[in-house]
Amino acid sequence: MRRVAKLSAACIATAALALTATACGSTSSQNDSSSSASSGGGKGIKIGLAYDVGGRGDRSFNDSAARGADKAVKEFNGSIKELTAKPSDTEADREQRLTDLASAGYNPIVAVGFSYAASVDKVAKQFPKVNFGLIDSVATSPNVDSITFTEEQGSYLAGVAAALKTKKDHVGFIGGVDVPLIKKFEAGYVQGVHDTNAKVKVDVQYLTHGSDTSGFSSPDKGKAAAQGMLDNGADVIYSAAGSSGNGSIEAVHGAKGAWAIGVDSDQYNIPGLAAYKSSILTSMVKNVDVGVYDFIKSVHDGKPLTGNQVYSLAKNGVGLATSGGFIDDIKAQLDAAKKKIVDGTVKVKTAP
Repeated sequence: MRRVAKLSAACIATAALALTATACGSTSSQNDSSSSASSGGGKGIKIGLAYDVGGRGDRSFNDSAARGADKAVKEFNGSIKELTAKPSDTEADREQRLTDLASAGYNPIVAVGFSYAASVDKVAKQFPKVNFGLIDSVATSPNVDSITFTEEQGSYLAGVAAALKTKKDHVGFIGGVDVPLIKKFEAGYVQGVHDTNAKVKVDVQYLTHGSDTSGFSSPDKGKAAAQGMLDNGADVIYSAAGSSGNGSIEAVHGAKGAWAIGVDSDQYNIPGLAAYKSSILTSMVKNVDVGVYDFIKSVHDGKPLTGNQVYSLAKNGVGLATSGGFIDDIKAQLDAAKKKIVDGTVKVKTAP
Protein backbone atom coordinates (compact mmCIF):
# COMPACT_ATOMS: atom_id res chain seq x y z
CA MET A 1 0.00 0.00 0.00
CA ARG A 2 1.38 3.38 -0.95
CA ARG A 3 1.86 5.92 1.78
CA VAL A 4 -0.74 8.67 2.20
CA ALA A 5 2.01 11.27 2.06
CA LYS A 6 2.67 10.26 -1.54
CA LEU A 7 -0.87 10.81 -2.67
CA SER A 8 -0.49 14.42 -3.69
CA ALA A 9 1.46 13.46 -6.81
CA ALA A 10 -1.30 11.10 -7.84
CA CYS A 11 -3.86 13.81 -7.33
CA ILE A 12 -1.97 16.17 -9.63
CA ALA A 13 -1.84 13.48 -12.30
CA THR A 14 -5.59 13.25 -12.89
CA ALA A 15 -6.14 12.55 -16.59
CA ALA A 16 -7.89 15.03 -18.87
CA LEU A 17 -11.60 14.58 -19.18
CA ALA A 18 -12.83 12.52 -22.10
CA LEU A 19 -15.35 13.98 -24.55
CA THR A 20 -18.86 13.28 -23.35
CA ALA A 21 -21.71 11.93 -25.48
CA THR A 22 -25.21 10.63 -25.01
CA ALA A 23 -25.34 7.27 -23.26
CA CYS A 24 -26.15 4.27 -25.40
CA GLY A 25 -28.94 2.38 -23.68
CA SER A 26 -31.95 0.40 -24.74
CA THR A 27 -34.41 2.36 -22.63
CA SER A 28 -35.36 6.00 -22.43
CA SER A 29 -34.65 5.98 -18.70
CA GLN A 30 -31.04 5.04 -19.41
CA ASN A 31 -30.66 7.97 -21.78
CA ASP A 32 -32.20 10.32 -19.24
CA SER A 33 -30.07 9.22 -16.32
CA SER A 34 -26.58 8.63 -17.61
CA SER A 35 -23.80 10.18 -19.63
CA SER A 36 -21.13 8.26 -21.49
CA ALA A 37 -17.47 8.75 -22.33
CA SER A 38 -14.60 6.64 -23.62
CA SER A 39 -10.86 7.06 -23.27
CA GLY A 40 -7.70 5.16 -24.09
CA GLY A 41 -7.19 3.38 -27.36
CA GLY A 42 -5.14 0.42 -26.26
CA LYS A 43 -5.68 -3.17 -27.33
CA GLY A 44 -5.35 -4.47 -23.78
CA ILE A 45 -7.79 -4.70 -20.91
CA LYS A 46 -11.25 -3.15 -21.46
CA ILE A 47 -12.40 -1.42 -18.28
CA GLY A 48 -15.99 -0.41 -17.63
CA LEU A 49 -16.57 2.36 -15.07
CA ALA A 50 -20.04 3.08 -13.73
CA TYR A 51 -19.71 6.32 -11.78
CA ASP A 52 -21.90 7.63 -9.03
CA VAL A 53 -23.59 11.03 -9.42
CA GLY A 54 -21.08 13.74 -10.25
CA GLY A 55 -18.90 11.41 -12.32
CA ARG A 56 -15.39 12.16 -13.46
CA GLY A 57 -14.63 15.76 -12.68
CA ASP A 58 -16.26 15.88 -9.24
CA ARG A 59 -12.82 16.70 -7.73
CA SER A 60 -13.48 14.14 -5.01
CA PHE A 61 -14.80 10.55 -4.84
CA ASN A 62 -15.37 9.71 -8.52
CA ASP A 63 -12.14 11.38 -9.55
CA SER A 64 -10.24 9.18 -7.12
CA ALA A 65 -11.71 6.08 -8.78
CA ALA A 66 -10.84 7.54 -12.19
CA ARG A 67 -7.20 7.97 -11.19
CA GLY A 68 -6.91 4.28 -10.38
CA ALA A 69 -8.46 3.29 -13.70
CA ASP A 70 -6.31 5.78 -15.62
CA LYS A 71 -3.18 4.29 -14.09
CA ALA A 72 -4.26 0.81 -15.10
CA VAL A 73 -5.08 1.92 -18.66
CA LYS A 74 -1.63 3.40 -19.08
CA GLU A 75 0.18 0.47 -17.49
CA PHE A 76 -1.76 -2.29 -19.26
CA ASN A 77 -2.39 -0.58 -22.63
CA GLY A 78 -6.13 -0.64 -21.97
CA SER A 79 -9.21 1.42 -22.59
CA ILE A 80 -12.11 2.75 -20.49
CA LYS A 81 -15.82 3.08 -21.12
CA GLU A 82 -17.42 5.44 -18.60
CA LEU A 83 -21.09 5.84 -17.70
CA THR A 84 -22.27 8.35 -15.13
CA ALA A 85 -25.34 8.24 -12.89
CA LYS A 86 -27.80 11.08 -12.35
CA PRO A 87 -29.68 11.82 -9.11
CA SER A 88 -32.89 10.64 -10.81
CA ASP A 89 -31.56 7.10 -11.28
CA THR A 90 -33.75 4.12 -10.45
CA GLU A 91 -32.53 0.63 -9.63
CA ALA A 92 -33.43 -0.34 -13.19
CA ASP A 93 -31.14 2.40 -14.52
CA ARG A 94 -28.20 1.10 -12.49
CA GLU A 95 -28.83 -2.48 -13.61
CA GLN A 96 -29.08 -1.37 -17.24
CA ARG A 97 -25.83 0.59 -16.99
CA LEU A 98 -23.91 -2.43 -15.69
CA THR A 99 -25.62 -4.76 -18.16
CA ASP A 100 -24.68 -2.49 -21.09
CA LEU A 101 -21.02 -2.58 -20.06
CA ALA A 102 -20.96 -6.34 -19.56
CA SER A 103 -22.80 -7.02 -22.81
CA ALA A 104 -20.30 -4.85 -24.68
CA GLY A 105 -17.40 -6.99 -23.48
CA TYR A 106 -15.98 -4.79 -20.75
CA ASN A 107 -14.15 -6.77 -18.07
CA PRO A 108 -13.54 -5.75 -15.35
CA ILE A 109 -16.41 -3.45 -14.49
CA VAL A 110 -16.13 -1.09 -11.51
CA ALA A 111 -19.29 0.23 -9.85
CA VAL A 112 -18.35 3.42 -8.04
CA GLY A 113 -20.53 3.83 -4.96
CA PHE A 114 -22.76 2.03 -2.47
CA SER A 115 -25.89 2.77 -4.52
CA TYR A 116 -24.82 0.04 -6.95
CA ALA A 117 -24.79 -2.74 -4.33
CA ALA A 118 -28.05 -4.47 -5.28
CA SER A 119 -27.57 -4.04 -9.02
CA VAL A 120 -24.01 -5.40 -8.93
CA ASP A 121 -25.16 -8.56 -7.19
CA LYS A 122 -27.98 -9.05 -9.69
CA VAL A 123 -25.98 -8.34 -12.85
CA ALA A 124 -22.90 -10.25 -11.65
CA LYS A 125 -25.01 -13.41 -11.42
CA GLN A 126 -26.10 -12.90 -15.04
CA PHE A 127 -22.47 -12.51 -16.21
CA PRO A 128 -20.49 -15.02 -14.14
CA LYS A 129 -17.38 -14.72 -16.32
CA VAL A 130 -17.17 -10.95 -15.86
CA ASN A 131 -15.28 -9.53 -12.88
CA PHE A 132 -17.05 -6.75 -11.00
CA GLY A 133 -15.63 -4.32 -8.46
CA LEU A 134 -17.96 -2.59 -5.99
CA ILE A 135 -16.81 0.42 -3.99
CA ASP A 136 -18.21 1.23 -0.55
CA SER A 137 -20.48 -1.76 -0.09
CA VAL A 138 -20.19 -5.54 0.21
CA ALA A 139 -21.65 -7.86 -2.42
CA THR A 140 -22.35 -11.57 -2.16
CA SER A 141 -21.71 -12.80 -5.71
CA PRO A 142 -18.49 -14.83 -6.09
CA ASN A 143 -17.26 -12.76 -9.07
CA VAL A 144 -17.35 -9.44 -7.18
CA ASP A 145 -14.49 -7.68 -5.38
CA SER A 146 -15.95 -5.47 -2.65
CA ILE A 147 -13.66 -2.50 -1.97
CA THR A 148 -14.38 -0.85 1.37
CA PHE A 149 -12.67 1.66 3.64
CA THR A 150 -12.58 2.60 7.32
CA GLU A 151 -13.81 6.14 6.68
CA GLU A 152 -14.56 6.60 10.36
CA GLN A 153 -10.87 6.20 11.23
CA GLY A 154 -9.66 8.81 8.78
CA SER A 155 -12.49 11.10 9.82
CA TYR A 156 -11.45 10.72 13.45
CA LEU A 157 -8.07 12.23 12.52
CA ALA A 158 -9.88 15.03 10.69
CA GLY A 159 -11.77 15.68 13.92
CA VAL A 160 -8.54 15.81 15.90
CA ALA A 161 -7.16 18.36 13.43
CA ALA A 162 -10.33 20.44 13.59
CA ALA A 163 -10.34 20.50 17.39
CA LEU A 164 -6.70 21.59 17.47
CA LYS A 165 -7.14 24.29 14.82
CA THR A 166 -10.43 25.90 15.79
CA LYS A 167 -10.11 29.26 17.50
CA LYS A 168 -13.79 29.47 18.37
CA ASP A 169 -14.30 25.98 19.82
CA HIS A 170 -16.94 25.54 17.13
CA VAL A 171 -16.67 23.33 14.04
CA GLY A 172 -19.03 21.80 11.47
CA PHE A 173 -19.73 18.65 9.48
CA ILE A 174 -21.65 18.59 6.19
CA GLY A 175 -22.84 15.25 4.82
CA GLY A 176 -24.12 14.84 1.29
CA VAL A 177 -26.92 12.36 2.06
CA ASP A 178 -27.89 10.89 5.45
CA VAL A 179 -27.00 7.30 4.57
CA PRO A 180 -25.04 4.86 6.78
CA LEU A 181 -21.82 5.35 4.79
CA ILE A 182 -21.74 9.12 5.33
CA LYS A 183 -22.74 8.69 8.95
CA LYS A 184 -19.43 6.81 9.37
CA PHE A 185 -17.66 10.04 8.40
CA GLU A 186 -19.77 12.02 10.85
CA ALA A 187 -19.30 9.55 13.70
CA GLY A 188 -15.53 9.44 13.39
CA TYR A 189 -15.21 13.20 13.00
CA VAL A 190 -17.35 14.07 16.01
CA GLN A 191 -15.57 11.48 18.16
CA GLY A 192 -12.16 12.82 17.10
CA VAL A 193 -13.21 16.38 17.95
CA HIS A 194 -14.59 15.51 21.37
CA ASP A 195 -11.78 13.12 22.33
CA THR A 196 -9.40 16.01 21.67
CA ASN A 197 -11.45 18.80 23.28
CA ALA A 198 -14.83 18.03 24.80
CA LYS A 199 -15.70 21.74 24.85
CA VAL A 200 -15.79 22.08 21.06
CA LYS A 201 -19.29 22.36 19.57
CA VAL A 202 -19.97 20.38 16.39
CA ASP A 203 -22.75 21.45 14.00
CA VAL A 204 -24.01 18.66 11.72
CA GLN A 205 -26.07 19.10 8.57
CA TYR A 206 -27.08 16.77 5.72
CA LEU A 207 -27.92 18.25 2.33
CA THR A 208 -30.47 15.66 1.23
CA HIS A 209 -32.18 12.65 2.71
CA GLY A 210 -33.28 9.15 1.78
CA SER A 211 -33.21 8.32 -1.91
CA ASP A 212 -32.45 11.90 -2.98
CA THR A 213 -28.76 11.69 -3.90
CA SER A 214 -28.48 15.23 -5.24
CA GLY A 215 -26.66 16.09 -2.01
CA PHE A 216 -23.56 14.60 -3.62
CA SER A 217 -23.69 16.81 -6.70
CA SER A 218 -25.02 20.23 -5.63
CA PRO A 219 -22.20 22.70 -4.87
CA ASP A 220 -24.81 25.41 -4.30
CA LYS A 221 -26.32 23.40 -1.43
CA GLY A 222 -22.87 22.77 0.02
CA LYS A 223 -22.03 26.46 -0.15
CA ALA A 224 -25.28 27.50 1.53
CA ALA A 225 -24.86 24.95 4.33
CA ALA A 226 -21.29 26.02 4.99
CA GLN A 227 -22.23 29.69 4.97
CA GLY A 228 -24.91 28.98 7.56
CA MET A 229 -22.39 27.25 9.80
CA LEU A 230 -19.89 30.07 9.39
CA ASP A 231 -22.59 32.61 10.26
CA ASN A 232 -23.37 30.52 13.32
CA GLY A 233 -19.78 30.73 14.53
CA ALA A 234 -18.02 27.63 13.17
CA ASP A 235 -14.50 28.16 11.83
CA VAL A 236 -13.54 24.65 10.64
CA ILE A 237 -15.90 22.71 8.33
CA TYR A 238 -15.47 19.13 7.12
CA SER A 239 -17.62 18.09 4.16
CA ALA A 240 -18.27 14.51 3.04
CA ALA A 241 -20.55 15.39 0.17
CA GLY A 242 -18.94 14.65 -3.19
CA SER A 243 -18.88 17.65 -5.50
CA SER A 244 -21.22 19.51 -3.11
CA GLY A 245 -18.16 19.89 -0.91
CA ASN A 246 -16.64 22.16 -3.55
CA GLY A 247 -19.26 24.75 -2.66
CA SER A 248 -18.48 24.36 1.02
CA ILE A 249 -14.80 24.98 0.37
CA GLU A 250 -15.66 28.09 -1.64
CA ALA A 251 -17.76 29.47 1.23
CA VAL A 252 -15.06 28.80 3.80
CA HIS A 253 -12.49 30.56 1.63
CA GLY A 254 -14.61 33.70 1.87
CA ALA A 255 -14.43 33.71 5.67
CA LYS A 256 -11.27 35.12 7.21
CA GLY A 257 -9.51 32.66 9.51
CA ALA A 258 -11.77 29.71 8.64
CA TRP A 259 -10.61 26.30 7.47
CA ALA A 260 -12.15 23.69 5.17
CA ILE A 261 -11.32 19.99 5.41
CA GLY A 262 -11.58 18.18 2.09
CA VAL A 263 -12.53 14.57 1.46
CA ASP A 264 -11.63 11.51 -0.66
CA SER A 265 -9.01 13.27 -2.82
CA ASP A 266 -6.22 15.60 -1.67
CA GLN A 267 -8.30 18.61 -2.60
CA TYR A 268 -5.46 21.08 -1.99
CA ASN A 269 -3.89 19.72 -5.17
CA ILE A 270 -7.02 19.60 -7.35
CA PRO A 271 -6.56 22.19 -10.15
CA GLY A 272 -10.23 23.18 -10.13
CA LEU A 273 -9.98 24.18 -6.46
CA ALA A 274 -6.66 26.03 -6.75
CA ALA A 275 -8.29 29.40 -6.00
CA TYR A 276 -9.31 28.13 -2.56
CA LYS A 277 -6.28 26.02 -1.60
CA SER A 278 -5.05 28.47 1.03
CA SER A 279 -8.18 27.64 3.05
CA ILE A 280 -7.96 23.83 2.76
CA LEU A 281 -6.50 22.73 6.07
CA THR A 282 -6.18 19.08 5.02
CA SER A 283 -8.24 16.37 3.31
CA MET A 284 -9.37 13.03 4.63
CA VAL A 285 -7.91 11.01 1.80
CA LYS A 286 -9.67 7.78 0.93
CA ASN A 287 -7.54 5.73 -1.42
CA VAL A 288 -10.25 4.68 -3.85
CA ASP A 289 -7.66 4.91 -6.62
CA VAL A 290 -5.53 2.27 -4.91
CA GLY A 291 -8.48 -0.08 -4.47
CA VAL A 292 -9.58 0.33 -8.09
CA TYR A 293 -6.06 -0.17 -9.43
CA ASP A 294 -5.45 -3.22 -7.25
CA PHE A 295 -8.67 -4.80 -8.53
CA ILE A 296 -7.99 -4.08 -12.20
CA LYS A 297 -4.43 -5.34 -11.89
CA SER A 298 -5.66 -8.58 -10.33
CA VAL A 299 -7.93 -9.17 -13.31
CA HIS A 300 -5.15 -8.32 -15.74
CA ASP A 301 -2.86 -10.77 -13.96
CA GLY A 302 -5.46 -13.53 -14.19
CA LYS A 303 -5.97 -13.71 -10.43
CA PRO A 304 -9.11 -11.63 -9.82
CA LEU A 305 -9.64 -10.38 -6.30
CA THR A 306 -12.95 -11.39 -4.73
CA GLY A 307 -14.52 -11.05 -1.30
CA ASN A 308 -14.06 -7.87 0.73
CA GLN A 309 -10.81 -5.91 0.58
CA VAL A 310 -10.78 -3.50 3.54
CA TYR A 311 -8.50 -0.48 3.20
CA SER A 312 -7.95 0.64 6.78
CA LEU A 313 -5.92 3.31 8.54
CA ALA A 314 -3.35 0.66 9.51
CA LYS A 315 -2.93 -0.16 5.80
CA ASN A 316 -2.85 3.52 4.83
CA GLY A 317 -6.19 3.06 3.08
CA VAL A 318 -7.34 6.32 4.67
CA GLY A 319 -5.52 9.22 6.29
CA LEU A 320 -4.87 12.94 6.22
CA ALA A 321 -3.12 14.75 3.37
CA THR A 322 -0.32 17.09 4.37
CA SER A 323 -0.25 19.33 1.28
CA GLY A 324 0.11 23.00 2.14
CA GLY A 325 1.85 22.27 5.41
CA PHE A 326 -1.09 23.59 7.45
CA ILE A 327 -1.14 20.61 9.85
CA ASP A 328 2.62 20.26 10.21
CA ASP A 329 2.49 21.93 13.61
CA ILE A 330 0.09 19.31 14.99
CA LYS A 331 1.80 16.27 13.47
CA ALA A 332 2.78 14.84 16.85
CA GLN A 333 -0.83 14.88 18.11
CA LEU A 334 -2.12 13.37 14.87
CA ASP A 335 0.52 10.64 14.90
CA ALA A 336 -0.39 9.83 18.50
CA ALA A 337 -4.09 9.60 17.61
CA LYS A 338 -3.31 7.35 14.64
CA LYS A 339 -1.22 5.05 16.82
CA LYS A 340 -4.07 4.67 19.31
CA ILE A 341 -6.47 3.68 16.55
CA VAL A 342 -4.06 1.23 14.92
CA ASP A 343 -3.12 -0.48 18.17
CA GLY A 344 -6.74 -0.67 19.31
CA THR A 345 -6.51 1.72 22.24
CA VAL A 346 -9.18 3.88 20.59
CA LYS A 347 -12.22 2.24 19.02
CA VAL A 348 -13.80 4.57 16.48
CA LYS A 349 -17.59 4.54 16.17
CA THR A 350 -19.19 3.79 12.82
CA ALA A 351 -22.51 5.48 13.63
CA PRO A 352 -23.36 8.73 15.46
